[in-house]
Amino acid sequence: MKSEPIHILGAGLSGLSAAIILSKNGYDVHVHEIRSDSGARFDGDFQGLENWTGSKDFFDEMREWGLDPDSFKSDAFSVVDLIHPDDEITQPITDGVAFRVVERGTDEHCIDQGFKRMAIEAGATIHYRSKRKPEECQIIAAGPKDSSAVAFGEIFHTDHPNHVSFQLNDKLAPGAYSYLIVIDGIGLICTCLWRKQKKSGRYLNETIAWYESHYELNRRPIKRVGGKGDFSLPDKYYHDGRYYVGEAGGLQDFMWGFGMRYAITSGVLAAKSILGEGDYESEVRKNLVPLIKISATNRFLMNRIGDNGFKMVARYWMRDQRKKGDGLEFMRWVYTPGIFRRMLWPVTKLAMLRRKKLADGRMVTRMPFRKSLRRDSWEESDRALEISEQWKIVKKSGGAVSFPDSDV
Repeated sequence: MKSEPIHILGAGLSGLSAAIILSKNGYDVHVHEIRSDSGARFDGDFQGLENWTGSKDFFDEMREWGLDPDSFKSDAFSVVDLIHPDDEITQPITDGVAFRVVERGTDEHCIDQGFKRMAIEAGATIHYRSKRKPEECQIIAAGPKDSSAVAFGEIFHTDHPNHVSFQLNDKLAPGAYSYLIVIDGIGLICTCLWRKQKKSGRYLNETIAWYESHYELNRRPIKRVGGKGDFSLPDKYYHDGRYYVGEAGGLQDFMWGFGMRYAITSGVLAAKSILGEGDYESEVRKNLVPLIKISATNRFLMNRIGDNGFKMVARYWMRDQRKKGDGLEFMRWVYTPGIFRRMLWPVTKLAMLRRKKLADGRMVTRMPFRKSLRRDSWEESDRALEISEQWKIVKKSGGAVSFPDSDV
């Protein structure tokens, strides 16, 4: 056992990834989590582990690091329904695995619990309901503090087979996207809002109405869920002797909101740096920051194009797939730092991001929650109003809401 203990603030994926590797290498690791359990921040949400920001399958990469992807349930997908703004549906497809869907939460099969088990088996000690001060920890892996975007979703029982749909629609998801995920008889319909709205629940109700009209779901609501994302680029990822990983380090995808791959990778890089196997600051800047800058530039472009631009993106995606024979190649191209988007980065930074000093002394360049636009004002459909009333009945009978928003 190494003489000096390592204290990690946060028992999410990034903190636990670091804990697993350090514990396996003989360190006395203590993880401090303010919540009652790993995954308690979530409530059965489905999220995706993508395969387009790396050259190898992420599960293979995890195994190389000594992490076991078989410790949690995942469902691999090679095809997805891509829903255009005009309701046309096409299908990006690949011969390999485009992404895997995992569940977030405290149930045994969730990815959070899988990482918790790996950490404990490696010898780490996890302290739940612990309020350890950040300055007393070497690795900071706490969740987001501010909001740049929010997501609202409904979890429901369904007869539909396993399926993923991804929709580009500026009305239902201002500046962003909505999606449908069905895994083993449980569905999730979610809309992401990248522009701040009043009565935001209407976006979820309208999105549910759209999916009901296009898929045979036989939807029986269980609960409604939500979460927020904070998107920023810190000046430093190693600051005052502390490693900032995952969301605490702003390591999130500005474009689609994916963050789990970045979180796990950053936790691994921090652990390796402590082990003397690389410099965390330089490794993050080499492996992750270029992807984040590209995603921010893509987000800058998406904020301005609306549905006509979304339609153009969807058409190009399908045209690229016909040409190359693999829909995953388009997504890899989207995250390739080409000359045009590199040139756009200074414009993106000036137009979309703002400087802020954090309580720990770090300076970050972050994306504030954007204001609503005139086109965000519209009347709800009759079916959306019916869904709103249906949810009120479900809520009164015990349906839970995991997000503190009275509109949802």
